[in-house]
Parts: sequence; structure tokens; C-alpha cells
Amino acid sequence: MIETDLGAKIRGLQGPILVLGASGFIGANLLRMMLRHRSDVFGTSSTASAWRLEGVKNEHVMAGDLLIEQSVSALLDATRPRTVFNCLAYGAYSFQADTSLIYRTNIDLTARLVEELGGRDLHCYVHAGSSSEYGDNAAGPTEDMALFPNSHYSASKGAAAGVIHYAGKKLGFPGVNLRLYSIYGPYEDSARLVPTAVLNGLDHRHSRFVDPGVSRDFLYVDDACEAFFDAALNLPRACHGESYNIGSGVQTTIGAFAHLCKEMFDLPGEPEFSMPSRQWDVAGWFANSEKARRDLGWSARTPLRDGMVRMAEWVRQIERPERYVQSSKSLGRDETWSVSAIIACFKDAQAIPIMHQRLTAVFDKLNIGYEIIFINDNSPDDCEEVIRAISARDRHVIGVSHSRNFGSQSAFRSGMEIAGKSACVLLDGDLQDPPELIEQFVEQWRGGHDVVYGRRVSREAPWYMAMSYKAFYRVFERFSYIVVPRDAGDFSLLDRRVVSSLLSFPERDLFIRGIRAFAGFRQTGVDYVRPERMFGVTTNSLSKNIGWAKKGLLSFSNTPLNMLSAAGVILFLGSILLGLVYIGGRLLFPAAAPRGFTSLVLVVIFFGSINILAISLIGEYIAKIFEEVKRRPHFIRRSFIRDGEVRSATDPGHLSFVQQ
Repeated sequence: MIETDLGAKIRGLQGPILVLGASGFIGANLLRMMLRHRSDVFGTSSTASAWRLEGVKNEHVMAGDLLIEQSVSALLDATRPRTVFNCLAYGAYSFQADTSLIYRTNIDLTARLVEELGGRDLHCYVHAGSSSEYGDNAAGPTEDMALFPNSHYSASKGAAAGVIHYAGKKLGFPGVNLRLYSIYGPYEDSARLVPTAVLNGLDHRHSRFVDPGVSRDFLYVDDACEAFFDAALNLPRACHGESYNIGSGVQTTIGAFAHLCKEMFDLPGEPEFSMPSRQWDVAGWFANSEKARRDLGWSARTPLRDGMVRMAEWVRQIERPERYVQSSKSLGRDETWSVSAIIACFKDAQAIPIMHQRLTAVFDKLNIGYEIIFINDNSPDDCEEVIRAISARDRHVIGVSHSRNFGSQSAFRSGMEIAGKSACVLLDGDLQDPPELIEQFVEQWRGGHDVVYGRRVSREAPWYMAMSYKAFYRVFERFSYIVVPRDAGDFSLLDRRVVSSLLSFPERDLFIRGIRAFAGFRQTGVDYVRPERMFGVTTNSLSKNIGWAKKGLLSFSNTPLNMLSAAGVILFLGSILLGLVYIGGRLLFPAAAPRGFTSLVLVVIFFGSINILAISLIGEYIAKIFEEVKRRPHFIRRSFIRDGEVRSATDPGHLSFVQQ
């Protein structure tokens, strides 16, 4: 017997209940509606904070990225659902144009879910399909009619329906596909037709519309949710794998909708039909829902006018309408100014999770596209495992492990070679380079600068170390044949053009802050105080700092000012001092010094010290030449890390693994 009371239907569902994509429009309505009647309901969200789920208790929201394979099993193990409502989809909006993501979300993930759920104690799986599956054949089709895809989204959703049909008919999988028409209502994306029309109507102005002859089949979201409940309660075993049209069956043209808005909101003048149509819009787009009524006992209840009134009431209750408008996916992450953060890690396992958290917060605040590339430079701690665990939760994270410790300069180059965004930001993994400074970097980058470097106005370090660093930059500035900004380390933002230029430098003994200055482009600095290392002790030492000084001076100076020449200088000065001693002795105590001995000693010591000085200088430069002409690789990668998986760098598919 078909139940008619919505609350009774919700209470009658087999639990626990899992809503996949609960941070989306339909998923959020399903979750909220069911939580009013029962507590064993869980929803997934790709982020920990989703505006549609504000007010929902944390224990009902499972944050994670289900495109990461391990996440699916972990989620199902944690919730053990008997009923699953899958509202995950990508590509329904014209601004969701990433073809790879369309197919990964709509087909690959559906197939993985069906496979995972097939071996569990599942009562029913209800899939949010789309009327777009019909493509150009959307005018009142029956479910057995051919599909004529007219977009990647259309093709992918049709293929997902095929997966469900195969699993239901051949494998006995208790699944069903609901081909939803134009659903509208509370929590819909503010850039969509109905919310835009309501927002503008309440502001007493017309919206811009597409061709008035284009039609829609508008279905209020509560009716769509009831279709999910009816499918889970009433789906006959013989209908496993079937698809059902879920729509009102009423064909409403855009012209009729515009005039309804004019009447409802008492708008002056006439509506404007100047907006370009979407490429997949067709003149006839409405449902034939007879099969859903017959098999599931479902039919639409809410007329369009009533639904619009309820939608307007919901919009009026929003405390901050501007925030609702700004939440639109059409205002999603800006990929024009996207950033690859490259972090060189050595003995930084404790700092990596904090670095990830702070970087994510910065990029979320900036609302730009990003990726985070951790370079594990053969760290002796568990850096690789920490990176792997983070990548299992966040698809933005990529890891690279080197075969041995090649140094931070090679680590940065390793990251720049695989970076895929519009700019790279280089950071040390010990959190001495504050990620929050990236906001100022991006501001300067957008202002026209190609390189934005952090300038250390002071540092939280012993006074003698701070003085040594300052002295180095000033000595380097005096003797270098290029101008390198004072107190500027590797922490910087580099535009993609600059990155390409730096990668063209063939030298092996890299000094990034030097070649960054050599490359030119428009550069500017941002002042900051460099903090102490958050965890552990510094890996720097006096000998390493001397090595840094040598690297910089030998790479960008023709003046012999290297530290290893100090012995020659000391001997040379010593010879002069010793010569003065012998001369004084000869003058004051002539009988004490044998004749001819003074001259011989002076000549031998003087020329010996000069030779040592010259050989040491030449040797330094020859050693550098020797290192360069061998043309050994800058680094050797041992493995790549992504989606919680560590894959050998020798795997032939490693490039697609990293750059997917």
C-alpha cells in the first residue's frame, strides 16, 4: 500500500540512510527533510564547511572526497547504510566545464559505488539521474526511448543509467535511476533560473531570459525528494535497474515563466529575452511520468505558482541575501590566478598537517584554484606516510619522494616540473615561511608583478645567526654581477612564465634566489618576520651556511670571495708577518740570524702562500665546472603520492597519475 504522508514515508525507510552529495541542492533538501523525522541519516560533503548544511549537527555530516577510491570503502564501512540516495553529479551547470571531472564523477564514481554496495547489506540505491540523458529527445519521452546525448554531461549521465541498468538486471542490484527534470526550491544555486528570477523579482526588477520559446518542466524540490522516498519504499524487484522520469509533465515556456514572475512580483515593463541559450537547450523539454506513477506511486503535487511562492518566502527569510548570491558555483574558484604550492620537506612530518591546513585556509579565502605539492626529500621520518594520509582526504595534494636527499633547491625544481597551475609558490616545510603571506603575494601578482618574494625584515633567531645572514646578503650584493634583493630567500611566488624560464636553466648547482633575479621580469617584495622553526631543531649548521655562501658567490660572482680560500689568505698574511719578524731580528740581533736564511724563508713562504691561494680559487671554480659538465640529474624521484596511493616513479603511468 502506497503511503501518502511524507513523515510516515521517511520513518518507513530502511536505515541507516546515506545521502551522497548532501552539500548539493537536492542532497541538502533530502538530508534536512529526513533529519526532521529520524536520526540515523548521514550526508557527505566535499568540504567541512558547506553553506547548505549550516545548522546540521556534525555527527550527520561526513566530509571527504569520494573521487578518492579509498574514501568510498571507508565511508560505507563507517555508516553501513541500508538505503543510499546518490545526488553526486558534476556538469549540470554551464560553468562546470572540466570534461575529465564530468566523467570521473558521473560514470567512474557510479560504477565504483555500485560495485562496493553490491557486496553489502543494501536495501535500495536511488540515483539522481537527469532528464538531460535524453539530449535532443527531451519532449515527453518514455523511459524506453533512445537517448540522443547533446553534451558531455548528457552522455555521462546516460552512461551512468546504463551501469545501473546492467547491475539491476544482470546482478540483482537493488538500484534505480530517477531522471529529474527542472528541480527548483530552497538551497538551489543562486545563479539558476528560478532563484535569479525570485531575487530580482523581490528587488522589483526583471531578469534576463533566454529564448521565450524554450521550455522547462519545473518540479518543486519537495516533490523530487518524495520521489526518492517512494522509489526506496515501493520499487518492485522486477524493476531493479530501471529509469524513471520525475517531472510534473507540464511544459512551461520561458516566456510563460517570465510573465508569471511579472505578475507575481508586480514588475513594471516587459521582461527581456536577451540571454544566450545554453548549447543543450531544446524547445520541447517536459516529462512523461506515467511509469513513475504506475510502479512507484509517485506524482508531482506542487503547481509552479505555489512552488514560486514558497521559494520567495524562503528567500525573504535569508538573513544575508548577498551571501546566498555569492555562494553560487558560477562564482567558483578562479583558475586564472591559480597557484601550485611547492613545499620542500626534510624532517618536517609534524609540520606537514599544519602546513596543509593553513594553505587550504588561505586558498579557500582567496577562492582560487590550487594544488599542494609536498616534496619529501628523502626525509628520515615518516613524511611520506603523512603526505599519503593527507592525499587520501584531499585531491588537491600531490606528493613526491626523492631517492636521497638532494637539497631544497632540487626539491623546488622537482615540484616546479610537475606543477600545473598559473603560478608556483615555494615554501620550506618547517613553517618558517608563513603561508598566510600568500594572500599578499597573490595581490601583488594580480597587480602586474611576475615575481613576488618574501623579504625578511627580521627573524626569530639568535643574534649572531641573524647578523650572519644579513652580512651574507650585503657581501653578496657588493660582489655579485646581478642585483639580488637583500634578505630575500626562496619563499616567493613565480608566475608560470618565470617558472618556464627557470626550468630552462641547465645548471646543476642551483641557487634559486640568484637565477630568479637573473631571469628578470617584474619583481617586488613583501616584508615579513621569519619565525622560528615550529617543530624540532634546524637542519642548518655553520658548514651548511658556508656552503650556501659559496654556492651564491661562485654562481654569480667573478671575484674570488669564497670561504675555502681563507687558508691561502691567512698564509699570505702570515708570510708578511713572519717576514717582518725576520727583518726586525736581522736589524736588532744581526748575529742571531744566519746570513741568506731570511731572504730564502721569505721567498719560499710568500710564493707558497700565493700558490695555495691561487690553487684554492681555481680549484673551487674547476670543481663547480666539473660538477656541471657531468650533467647528472638534478634529482631522482622514488615515488609519487596521490589519492592515498604511493606509486613508484618508474611506473610507466606515473605521469598521468600525477597530472590527472
